[in-house]
Amino acid sequence: MRTTLGAFLTLIVAASAVVAAEEPKTFPLWAEGAPGALGAETGDQYHAGDVPTLTVYRPDRDKANGGSIVVCPGGGYGFLATDHEGKDVAEWARSLGLTAFVLKYRLAPRYKHPRMLEDAQRAIRTVRARASEWELDPKRVAIIGFSAGGHLASTAATRFDEGKADASDPLERPSSRPDLAILVYPVIAMGTPYGHTGSLKNLLGESPSKELVESLSNETQVTKDTPPTFLAHTNEDSGVVPENSLLFALALRKAKVPVELHLFEKGQHGLGLGTGWADKIPPNDAFQAWPKLCATWLKGRGFLTQAQSIPAK
Repeated sequence: MRTTLGAFLTLIVAASAVVAAEEPKTFPLWAEGAPGALGAETGDQYHAGDVPTLTVYRPDRDKANGGSIVVCPGGGYGFLATDHEGKDVAEWARSLGLTAFVLKYRLAPRYKHPRMLEDAQRAIRTVRARASEWELDPKRVAIIGFSAGGHLASTAATRFDEGKADASDPLERPSSRPDLAILVYPVIAMGTPYGHTGSLKNLLGESPSKELVESLSNETQVTKDTPPTFLAHTNEDSGVVPENSLLFALALRKAKVPVELHLFEKGQHGLGLGTGWADKIPPNDAFQAWPKLCATWLKGRGFLTQAQSIPAK
């Protein structure tokens, strides 16, 4: 009896240690203050202030494969859907062995483009610069975004640079190009009748120039260097119509960039993983397929395979 009880207590202690080790950790994205910060507002869970952050969700050590993903919740660039498009997505990602980083980026009305993009690029660079610390492969850094967060993710996937090798800040040295992009009911086509007017106003203000709007209509920004992309949308989406995903997929095909597109027949905007959220968004059985399809896609692209170069501790 003592042996059994002792073994049971040992398991309890071990389980508690594992849970403690997996607790998400949040830290400022810009340790010295974000560029263009307007004041000292810290915001809250849903409304970012002047302190954009990353929250790290690490997988169980026996599942970790060295891949990582930056998560951009939606919210029309005016708030952040941090639960069903942030935390829940991070939990799904780490169930696949990925380390997830939920990005709290700056928002309207205090901020406009390019501040949101700067935050997304900084997040990608941070993951690469600190890859050894988190036991990650710097060549397997993905980005995922939902709705307006999908616009941000697609902007990061079409506007990137190789970093500044001689930068005094080591976090500015790596490339900001994501290795893969996952876009779920994304805002894309700002410069077309299919664009999302609320996101456009929050991102660019009341009267942006035609040239600026068109430059952030991301289907026009795709090149051969845009990373392979996975898209999921519903045909019934009236909040962000599916033409946004369709136009981006067509642009990727034209540029000969690998693309996978899933257009589900039914479902409202903002479904997240399709499992429902609070009393606002009901579950959608069909849309729950996209995470499984995406996991297959990630596996096929070598994103879920343990890399030999990952340091073991």
